[in-house]
Amino acid sequence: MRHTFRKEEKLKKKNLITELFASGKSASVFPLKMVYLENDHESPFKVQAGVSVSKRNFKSAVDRNRIKRLMRESYRKNKYLIYNDDDTKKHILMFIYQGKKELSYDELEKKMNELIHKFLQKQKSQ
Repeated sequence: MRHTFRKEEKLKKKNLITELFASGKSASVFPLKMVYLENDHESPFKVQAGVSVSKRNFKSAVDRNRIKRLMRESYRKNKYLIYNDDDTKKHILMFIYQGKKELSYDELEKKMNELIHKFLQKQKSQ
């Protein structure tokens, strides 16, 4: 599997995002929260994902964009966990940064890994 985060893997459709927040479930490992929903989207990929950082906690767009970049990179490096799991169906995911201070990349990647494991455990228990 190639470790890329292609355009088709990104969650961009407004109707999918609305549906996700209306009826999705969540898992969290502070400061990250994942809202997920099983959905048979048109993408050829198993998962479509998006990232979000609150303007309330980070006023500067530069700070928000840096955190989003770090979140996308840590997801890109850890998404193989989801793709290697045969039990997982098609999902849409949104990663939300809820902290008030920026974490280093190493800490953020560790939290992302924990969050993905938590998501997979919840999927197996359903």
